[in-house]
Amino acid sequence: MTHVNIEIKAKCPDQETIRGILKSLNAKFVGLDHQIDTYFNANKGRLKLREGDIENSLIYYERENKSGPRESNVVLFKTQAGSPLKEILTRSMGIKTVIDKKREIYFVGNVKFHLDNVASLGSFVEIEAIDDDGGTSRGKLLEQCQHYLDLFKINKADLISKSYSDLLLDKAP
Repeated sequence: MTHVNIEIKAKCPDQETIRGILKSLNAKFVGLDHQIDTYFNANKGRLKLREGDIENSLIYYERENKSGPRESNVVLFKTQAGSPLKEILTRSMGIKTVIDKKREIYFVGNVKFHLDNVASLGSFVEIEAIDDDGGTSRGKLLEQCQHYLDLFKINKADLISKSYSDLLLDKAP
């Protein structure tokens, strides 16, 4: 399945406030997922295998590294926990890095929210406006992201332009 997302990632020292806002909006709480994202050495874009208690997928995406709302073209393939896929990709491509995170997942309509606690990196919030069926314009997705950016009062200085994998690799000696 291929779809277009507009997403925002930001440092989030106060997840409790955002959690409270999401509850006040009657956001659907999907659950708390412990996710291991293994990034592979891809020739283009990013390729990761997500292994979690709730979400298990092979995800390929292309996205600019810029802070604020950014477009991401995503191809998602749902996988089964414990499949040989990780071994196949590791042997054929090699592992770039591994991200270990605990993620709270919420939805308001087509907008997905993550409250992430990432090992070695800290606490973050992600806002992801998703066009699953090609019926939502890029402008509408941007508008949705901006609405929640304002509602959560996210400081521009806290916006993150990179993926967790890039942030972790930047910390490596």
